Amino acid sequence: MEESKAQKQIQQLTNKIERYNYQYYVMDDPEISDFEYDKLLHELIALEEQFPQFASETSPTRRVGGAALNTFAPVRHEVQMGSLQDVFDPQELIAFDERVRDKVEKPVYIVEPKIDGLSVSLEYRDGKFFRGSTRGDGITGEDVSENLKTVGSIPMTLTKPLPLLEVRGEVYMPRTSFEKVVARQIENEEEPFKNPRNAAAGSLRQKDSRITATRGLDIFVFNIQRIEGTEIFSHKQSLEYLKELGFKVIPSFKSFINIQDAICEIRSIGENRYGYAFDIDGAVIKVDDFAQRNQLGATAKFPRWAVAFKYPPEEKETTLLNIEIKVGRTGALTPTAVFEPITLAGTTVSRAVLHNQDFINEKGISIGDRIIVRKAGDIIPEVVSVAKHQEGAVPYQISNICPSCGSIAEREEDQAALRCVNMACPAQVARNIVHFASRDAMDIDGLGPKIVHALIDAGYVKSTADLYGLDIQKVISIERMGEKSAQNLMTALDKSKTRDLSRLLYALGIRGIGQRAAQLLAQHFGNIDDLLAADAQEISQIEGFGGIMAQSVVDFFALKENQKLLARLRDAGINMYGEKKVSRDTLGGKTFVLTGTLPTLTRNEAKEKIEQAGGKVSSSVSKKTDYVVAGEDAGSKLTKATSLGIEIIDEAGLLQLLENQ
Repeated sequence: MEESKAQKQIQQLTNKIERYNYQYYVMDDPEISDFEYDKLLHELIALEEQFPQFASETSPTRRVGGAALNTFAPVRHEVQMGSLQDVFDPQELIAFDERVRDKVEKPVYIVEPKIDGLSVSLEYRDGKFFRGSTRGDGITGEDVSENLKTVGSIPMTLTKPLPLLEVRGEVYMPRTSFEKVVARQIENEEEPFKNPRNAAAGSLRQKDSRITATRGLDIFVFNIQRIEGTEIFSHKQSLEYLKELGFKVIPSFKSFINIQDAICEIRSIGENRYGYAFDIDGAVIKVDDFAQRNQLGATAKFPRWAVAFKYPPEEKETTLLNIEIKVGRTGALTPTAVFEPITLAGTTVSRAVLHNQDFINEKGISIGDRIIVRKAGDIIPEVVSVAKHQEGAVPYQISNICPSCGSIAEREEDQAALRCVNMACPAQVARNIVHFASRDAMDIDGLGPKIVHALIDAGYVKSTADLYGLDIQKVISIERMGEKSAQNLMTALDKSKTRDLSRLLYALGIRGIGQRAAQLLAQHFGNIDDLLAADAQEISQIEGFGGIMAQSVVDFFALKENQKLLARLRDAGINMYGEKKVSRDTLGGKTFVLTGTLPTLTRNEAKEKIEQAGGKVSSSVSKKTDYVVAGEDAGSKLTKATSLGIEIIDEAGLLQLLENQ
């Protein structure tokens, strides 16, 4: 194909796909089937691969995610992304109205739902998406453009080529997407997200935008931060104009000329909050006219022209009928409350995790009790307390017999959970294999829970080592496994043999050894044989390791079953070496405490940087603390550090320490 023809076809396909994206994601009115859409997208992908010089940075093909990023660059907001003052009582809304009317005449209010998500800025130049960033501390955020490109409702090209436009929106995870993500996490025995807001924040900060693309994120745009090329005079006008430009704007906004009608609308939003497909944590009331907003101004923390009304969580009483015990990947026996069905947050629930025996004892939970239940983050059911005990009730005791295999379950010192000690326990085998194959472990693409269970049921796999004894014919024989899928799985298994030792150590599921601990082990010892030769004392000398973690490693490799497993994995050709890294020692063993939200670094990222430079991160402030790194909303730790005379620095100060020492 000639270049000129290819360029024209790429542009035509781009325009067509963007129109279909708008109809699907913004208008919720798809024009074509998913099959037809996928055909067009694959046609565009093929053309862009053949003629990369014509592939735009805002191409619809970027929706599926691109290469992994090493870091998120800081972005300084030209217009500060502030927060709103929270109110919790209608009387506070009346007081707000009185303050407004003291300054301006005849204000019109806009009331809209407050989306429980993550605030972002979207910037456009000449009508094209230029950059997207997080709110951060309101002044400096992070560049998450590649991840935002995967959000289908964000237009890459505006309907009008404005010279400059910056808008603010709320990225959120719809409830259906959240439930799917949590279900996958629970299936893989990962720590599930607490609520859709945390899930949205975690997904938007993924270093690999391909992961973000799988999370089903969405956005509502609710504010114009900067604009060139036209004038806007009110909030309502701005929302209508943003619609014209192709944005998905905040839903069901309404205007009112008196506070009582506005309060009725806020009450109505609260009563119908569970009818939305997404989480809201309140309603926002804003003065509509921009000139009046300028008259009202702002305090040091909040604008005077808007407040956010917050709704309390819904709690209901029900009867506890039973407690069921599930055996997890590590053998932990997890109790689940089964109660009379109740409606919470718009759905019927009848089960809630009780965590462990300590949780049951703390709340004094007995079968037959009247219990108070709510949904954490309006999604995950949890038992809050006991409303009324039956006469003579005693707290439920988890049996020390494994319900899956009948073996003894033990509670180790300093551990909250009872654990089945039988390594061959059927309930543990499948979960061990799923964990072994997971993305952060050996990353065996295509080996999900359903395939694992099918392989076990067929008798092909009884341990992780059996995976490497599979052949194409066995895999093809699994139900719904075609030849191409089978070949892909065999390729993924072969590829997993080259993973770094740290991946293998994490994949083995050693109790208490997460990704970071596995990396430290691999970096310190460099190969599996040196690790096997080490005792608990030597392992505990690694910075970040304690005696319990070190002993857990030694105990794991001391078991004959695990020695046989390791030998079989070695025979299968699994890599047993890691990159032995020597970290800088610029911080010379100094102790840091992190508090508040940092502008560009997550808590884990800051911790990792400190530890790599030889420092130590503590969770509490004491006289032994050398520095407290304080971010936005720093709390009691900052107060205590001040009273003890400990040096307090911000993120910039920390980065300077890392660079200069």
